[in-house]
Amino acid sequence: MVTTKGATSKGLHIPSLDGLRTVSFAIVFIAHAGWNRFIPGPFGVTVFFFLSGYLITTLSRLEFERHGTVAMGKFYLRRALRILPPFYLVIALSLGLSWLHVVRPPTEPASVIALLLHYANYYIVAHDNGGFPAGTGVYWSLAVEEHFYFLFPWAYLALVRRKLSAQKQATILLAVCGLFLLWRCALVFLMQASALRTSVASDTRFDSLLFGCMLAVYGNPALDSSRFSEKTWKTLLFPLGIAGLLACFAIRADAFRETLRYSLQGLSLVPIFVCGVRYPGWLPMRLLNLRPIAFIGTLSYSLYLVHQVVQHVVGENLPQMGLPAQAVLSLLGSFLLALLLYRFVEKPCANLRRRLQG
Repeated sequence: MVTTKGATSKGLHIPSLDGLRTVSFAIVFIAHAGWNRFIPGPFGVTVFFFLSGYLITTLSRLEFERHGTVAMGKFYLRRALRILPPFYLVIALSLGLSWLHVVRPPTEPASVIALLLHYANYYIVAHDNGGFPAGTGVYWSLAVEEHFYFLFPWAYLALVRRKLSAQKQATILLAVCGLFLLWRCALVFLMQASALRTSVASDTRFDSLLFGCMLAVYGNPALDSSRFSEKTWKTLLFPLGIAGLLACFAIRADAFRETLRYSLQGLSLVPIFVCGVRYPGWLPMRLLNLRPIAFIGTLSYSLYLVHQVVQHVVGENLPQMGLPAQAVLSLLGSFLLALLLYRFVEKPCANLRRRLQG
């Protein structure tokens, strides 16, 4: 069993995962800074999905093992206080900047309602990106997560109440992932759905979170002993995971990218997460645990929310700057805003969560 910091039903902190958050944000930021032809920005979102599924299921598992149930009211209270205050503040920031003519205004006012009510991803599908407020395009992924949070905790509670073994729970989750793959195939091959439809809709992306949930219930590196030796993880399974991800980046066929890619990425991330959590001192994972890298990971949610807003401010007002200079200025501005959000919004809300549940 791996020793973790703060492994309780009310919190779980694993430094390697903060490092993975940092890597995920870096991928997304660089792609949005203008290098999306070379950097697979959507993969950064997929890693965030996997991580989110892994963490919420691990916490729910700990709570059930301790108390015999999962308190849904407390679960949704934690989620609301964690997600919503920065979420709405950044929307307000973008709208305020457009009112001051610092960035362009939303071209479709209805898109603001879609953001506020957490259906931005389906609004994107219906309106081909829909004229959102500047910098809020990333909110589609938060809509996917909100829909997942609304449904999955109840499904997980039903699984554990039936006293199914961890292996059976994981098998069921893997089978559901297979159903999502079949649904994507039906959309692509039978209905000629667009890439936008399969890449941002909740009903085609839930499996990216479910692979993380599967790891949380069976072979969880933070809670369970390993079924494979350290040598097997490091010399066989981890390289296989890297190879799977490289294949996803190398294969450019649209049919693969909108169907099997998400499934292969989910499976490939399993050994990478296991090694990150179980062997943090191993050289390939050591960088993830450096304090500056881990600290950036703690800011990753606010960074993710604000970075495109800042990029729009810089791009629309300083077009004469080259891409590298714009990227550096945008990164500095994003860190400043993220630090402010973390200090004055995220930390007070975290303290409130603890008090309300104490």
